[in-house]
Amino acid sequence: MADQAFVTLATNDNYARGAMVLGKSLRNHNTSRKLVVLIGPHVTEPCQAVLKRIYDEVKVVNVLDSGDKAHLAMMNRPDLGVTLTKLHGWTLTHYSKCVFMDADTLVVSNIDELFDREELSAAPDPGWPDCFNSGVFVYRPSLETYGKLLQYCTEHGSFDGGDQGVLNGYFSNWSTADISKHLPFIYNLSSIAIYTYLPAFKQYGGNAKVVHFLGKTKPWSYTFDPKTKKISGNMQDAAMHSTFLVDWWTLYSNAVVPMLHQQYGDQTFHSGCVELFFSDVVTFESRFIQEQEEPEPSPAQALPPPNVSSAERKEMWEQGQADYMGTDSFANIQRKLDSFLK
Repeated sequence: MADQAFVTLATNDNYARGAMVLGKSLRNHNTSRKLVVLIGPHVTEPCQAVLKRIYDEVKVVNVLDSGDKAHLAMMNRPDLGVTLTKLHGWTLTHYSKCVFMDADTLVVSNIDELFDREELSAAPDPGWPDCFNSGVFVYRPSLETYGKLLQYCTEHGSFDGGDQGVLNGYFSNWSTADISKHLPFIYNLSSIAIYTYLPAFKQYGGNAKVVHFLGKTKPWSYTFDPKTKKISGNMQDAAMHSTFLVDWWTLYSNAVVPMLHQQYGDQTFHSGCVELFFSDVVTFESRFIQEQEEPEPSPAQALPPPNVSSAERKEMWEQGQADYMGTDSFANIQRKLDSFLK
């Protein structure tokens, strides 16, 4: 279907990585639709290059910001203002119908059947089910609708300061007008629901088609070891995401990170994965830490922080919190490996 598309949005490099995983998950599940990503001007060239390898269309758009600090403060999420940029999705008029998906979603099954739905179809929000969650919705691009949405923003603002407040205000009859526009929750399964209604998740979670990583802590905020499949970071939040977080990182490390490395080349790039050279160096870990704390003849060799013991540094490594920018940088590790190999 050349005139239908999945659409997502990335206003910075972190969300661009999320969009890469989303696009790959759609491809892996054999979607027949086009893939489009809207990006802000702050997305760097290497990330843009990877997105162009995954998506059929990469479109740079101006960032729309609600500027509504009062309402955003109510949610403690001032970063959500730029999500109004997703309204640009209605300008993609060369498509007859689109499915918008936030960049922090992951497809775990083919969902092309969503294009059988009409505007505005969405799943209920777990926090307030009479509102729909704007992380996944079906819509029809239209410059007229785009203009009316902007006018609505000007006249009414957003009750939450972000796009979800605007869209629920504009499509205000969603909860009562047409039940066929209520998507089953499996098309927008959120971590909040896993936490608040665990019995239902155990009963129906296996049918999930789209997982939505709601909240401040996104998948790319963690550290992942591809060999052990272990995640480190805010594990309280990670527990709510269940095994889906491992699925996200497995896809990211296997399919996305190699493309990012190709684009960054010799530039500094931290994928969030415990890279192969980190895994390989584990056998040298104790010796590496011990020798770093001893005087080195080379002035180029960085010294460890003065107040961090060998045991503390080892614990930091085991937790995926190595000082990749400083003492444990790749350059320092490479020098140590070279000396071991010699």
